[in-house]
Amino acid sequence: MKSFLLTLAFAFSVALASADQPNIIIILADDQGFGDVSALNPGSKIPTPHIDRIAKEGMIFSDAHTSSSVCTPTRYSLLTGRYHWRTHLQKGVLGGFSPPLIAPDRLTIAGLLKDKGYYTACVGKWHLGFDWQMKDGSIADDEGDFSGGFKGGWEVDYKAPIQNGPVDVGFDTFFGISASLDMPPYVYIQDRVATQEATVEKAFHRPGPAGADFEAVDVLPDITAKTVAIIQERAAAAKEGNPFFIYFPLNAPHTPIVPPEEWIGKSGVNIYADFTMQVDHCVGQVLAALDEGGIAENTLIIFTTDNGCSPQANFAELEAAGHKASYIYRGHKADIYEGGHRVPFVARWPKVVTAGSQSNALISQIDLLATAAEITGVEVPETQGEDSVSFLSLLKDATAEPTRDAVITQSINGSFAVRDGNWKLALCPGSGGWSEPRPGRSDLSGLPPVQLFDLASDPGEQTNLAEKHPDRVKKMTAALQSMIDQGRTTPGPKLENDVPVEMIKPVPAPGKKKA
Repeated sequence: MKSFLLTLAFAFSVALASADQPNIIIILADDQGFGDVSALNPGSKIPTPHIDRIAKEGMIFSDAHTSSSVCTPTRYSLLTGRYHWRTHLQKGVLGGFSPPLIAPDRLTIAGLLKDKGYYTACVGKWHLGFDWQMKDGSIADDEGDFSGGFKGGWEVDYKAPIQNGPVDVGFDTFFGISASLDMPPYVYIQDRVATQEATVEKAFHRPGPAGADFEAVDVLPDITAKTVAIIQERAAAAKEGNPFFIYFPLNAPHTPIVPPEEWIGKSGVNIYADFTMQVDHCVGQVLAALDEGGIAENTLIIFTTDNGCSPQANFAELEAAGHKASYIYRGHKADIYEGGHRVPFVARWPKVVTAGSQSNALISQIDLLATAAEITGVEVPETQGEDSVSFLSLLKDATAEPTRDAVITQSINGSFAVRDGNWKLALCPGSGGWSEPRPGRSDLSGLPPVQLFDLASDPGEQTNLAEKHPDRVKKMTAALQSMIDQGRTTPGPKLENDVPVEMIKPVPAPGKKKA
């Protein structure tokens, strides 16, 4: 009897502990700039009332960063708490048929929370690779060939189970697309199976195999409806102490920019602005589901983006309307400049986060794993999440001491930048990406090889101070090299990177190589 009572008491204590743990939702928009959220940009011409609501009822992080200014590497770092450049992905992104980037033994936020009893779901754009089975039984591998479309896409067996995707790295369920919506295959995937065979060719920029019923315009509404359905299905269980985690990576407002007819013209600016308004509407549907389910109070919901705004948004049209997608920051998607990787990051958790608060502390999306671990009382193994630092203290108090003073970012061509407080050192001439001076197109030979900016006085990165502060350049360069060599940026034993990492990249001559 005594043993039974002890067991019952233990089970009751676990239930109480789990009842205190929040549901967690991470919404990751695709190619939406810092200035494309009106709560962050007073001059924005794109209304985002639902994202603004998260900010008003929660906290704005004004100095939040991705690990990269393009999508695949950002997603790896966010989910694993490890810098993407510690893997073989040293530049660029994966394609729709690329093999998995996340190793089978790599801890993810989903795996961590699943082990803690959370129901875990991923809905939307994965873009971290799958093992697609070919008709001859081999595994597809289009590494480096995504730009022209994988030539073997028609030889993929779309009826065969897909291996080493989201449900193999901690998610209970997955519904969504393989990669960006302009990369084949154009099919939905449910857990490990394509919901329809790719039997026709479609081209949402890159032509390739597609399901006969698959249309780009339907993807954002479909994945939003699926996310809302999961919230509705899990709300009762969440109230009973069985929380959920939803990772909701959107396909928008990335190309193809395809808002449905009812959204076209809504903004009065251009079609990108219309699509961004639709993204905000989807956020509103998620917020409404939380309200209707009675679980908003103890749900941590974060809205952020995978990198800055893409030139496909048509900057000339936006600026003609008075809208600046990168706000006061230089550059955009693909760049080493702030516009490439300083992103919207707003968080609401009514039970913990003070409404209307703002933190100016430096954080990175790579910190989400450690933050989830601290929230749920999980101890992360010292060989996992090696670059992740919890910012739970900041969620509790926006004026708390910053949890990090350094963060590392990369451009599309693999050029590095490192922060030291308000100082930023970019180890390249030019943008490292798509804005001018552009590697492979502009003549960079006359530019200083590195760029040092004081973001406190020069957030627009207009004045290179490298020649005035050679000692600081030397110090920050050495610090970055150490962070690379140690295999981690948190305390713990030295770890190995998956491949040798080249800190300073060669500069391509004009016309020889594009970023």
